[in-house]
Amino acid sequence: MKLPPLHRGHLLKRYKRFLADVELEGGEVITAHCANPGAMTGLAVPGSEVFLSRSDDPKRKLPYSWELCRVGRGLVCVNTARANPIAHEALLASRVAELAGFLECRREVSIGESRIDFRLEFSEGPCWVEVKNVTLDRGGGTSAFPDSVTKRGARHLRELRDLKRRGERAVLLFCSSRSDTRRVIPARDIDPAYADALLEAHTAGVEIIAYAARVTQRELCLTNRVPVELE
Repeated sequence: MKLPPLHRGHLLKRYKRFLADVELEGGEVITAHCANPGAMTGLAVPGSEVFLSRSDDPKRKLPYSWELCRVGRGLVCVNTARANPIAHEALLASRVAELAGFLECRREVSIGESRIDFRLEFSEGPCWVEVKNVTLDRGGGTSAFPDSVTKRGARHLRELRDLKRRGERAVLLFCSSRSDTRRVIPARDIDPAYADALLEAHTAGVEIIAYAARVTQRELCLTNRVPVELE
């Protein structure tokens, strides 16, 4: 997906989860919206080079949104609201080979206590797809999920497991928001309950898929499948 024009700056601090103070290139200090509820380990580092989008909507209290940050030589998308549109674009373009060939794609479909990101209709039946945004770096091209405890994420896994047990296809799609991801693992040290739920879902037949991304100042795009190592 194409990104709007971005404004370069340096992070001063992130606070209250959804706020970030940034010094823009011209020296102006602004407060930007941070659409990321996670811990953002290794990303919310004061002094880091960051890139912001700006909205002209007069109803917005904070016109700037934090989109990207530079880590080493690469970029990471920190705006979690981008993950589902990126996945949707990739699905429609058949870039996720394992999910190509569907007849219809519905978004945000209610099931149980929550909503699943996508319901794909194939000739042989439905396929439920839940998307998770991956940003946590473990070094050597290894990315991990989650970066903080996520009871909601574990609930989604249980719902996917139950759908599979009912005979319907269920998929968890890890979408990396990093340009350096070579494999994805569960962050058991951060959320062991999620890691256990992931293994249980996999054992029940839920497909666990991960895709790397191309992250630039102009676009975000899923590229190729990378392995998921559950243990």
